[in-house]
Amino acid sequence: MAVIKQYHKDTDTTYAYESISYWDAEKQQSRSKRKLLGKVDPETGEIIPTGRKGRKKADSSADETATKGVQLSDKYKQLYEDALTRIKELTIRNKGLQSENRALAEKNLKLSSVIKKLETVIASAKDITE
Repeated sequence: MAVIKQYHKDTDTTYAYESISYWDAEKQQSRSKRKLLGKVDPETGEIIPTGRKGRKKADSSADETATKGVQLSDKYKQLYEDALTRIKELTIRNKGLQSENRALAEKNLKLSSVIKKLETVIASAKDITE
């Protein structure tokens, strides 16, 4: 295991990685896996942890964040319940529209058959008059 520092010029930041070497039997080569440890402080050279596990929160901001979390979870819970209610309403409306559509389709079939009968009657009436 080794600690490797790598400079990223696009962000002007140096990051520290933990590098673990292993043998890749398939490719017959040694390989390495890297795990981000954090940013390197340019003044002190100290590694500042990044990511969820590494960040430390101030006590006052932690309390505010916890309170916000409760408010947000209540807000999301309410949004979820509202969405469920809306889904139920739309499902009921959809079923109504589907039954109306079926009724109209049946009516359309009946009217189509009536139109066909009328067309045959008209055609036979034209034959008689001519």
